[in-house]
Amino acid sequence: MAIYDPTKRPASAFDTHTHLNDDVFWHDVAAYWARAREFRIMEMNIVGYNLVGNQRAIEIANEFEGAHAIVGWQPEDIREFDDKAMSILRQQLSEPEVVGIGEMGLDYYWEENPTHDEQIAAFKQQLALAKEFNLPVTIHARDAFDDVYEVLKDSDVASFGGVMHSFTGDAEEAKRFLDLGLYISFSGIATFKNAHEVKSAVQVVPHDRLLVETDAPYLAPTPHRGKQNEPMYVFDTIKNIAEQLGMTYNELAQLTTENAHRLWKINS
Repeated sequence: MAIYDPTKRPASAFDTHTHLNDDVFWHDVAAYWARAREFRIMEMNIVGYNLVGNQRAIEIANEFEGAHAIVGWQPEDIREFDDKAMSILRQQLSEPEVVGIGEMGLDYYWEENPTHDEQIAAFKQQLALAKEFNLPVTIHARDAFDDVYEVLKDSDVASFGGVMHSFTGDAEEAKRFLDLGLYISFSGIATFKNAHEVKSAVQVVPHDRLLVETDAPYLAPTPHRGKQNEPMYVFDTIKNIAEQLGMTYNELAQLTTENAHRLWKINS
């Protein structure tokens, strides 16, 4: 039985960044996929981050309707991004289920992460692959907006496109990345009461470049904050952001789904 009121059926929605390939979901992916469908979350991008995460993303995309794979190497794992890993990634980027490359980027928050120079080098390598394969990129940026911007500015990113995922900056920072031709995706952070800077960014993103995501299992939106996140909770993120923008849930769900299809070249 559907959890929502069946007489008020919500529009189909798209969680553009989720990690059903994470260990916390891997034991029962089918259950989480089905729970999302109860809320009409009919599509989702399963985003890779290392060798295991990438392979799992492709497996999920092969098995579940509406699931698409994005493969790449997140900054904290790039010490293992050697020649063999690069060769495997190149092969994976040719798989029909793969719609993009990521997540990639820079994360200066954790001191134990690889050095800034190591992260930047791996970031540039993956951007070069994105250009070669003409695939949009999914960008991770934490405490590193300036360096991420500079690397992207020099990468010709507008030619292959991409998204700043789980955006945490303010309106002015959003405009910088919009000027590069990127989309901006908002996670549950945009629903937090005191996330004033992120809420200001929501207001300046053009509607044709706005996306939504969970980043599950992290960043569960209000009213689930503090719980383990999962794809069905993008319903609450869409509902909250729609209210911020003076839109209905269905209007924003349809809009962000169309934007996702356009960016990742997915036929509806």
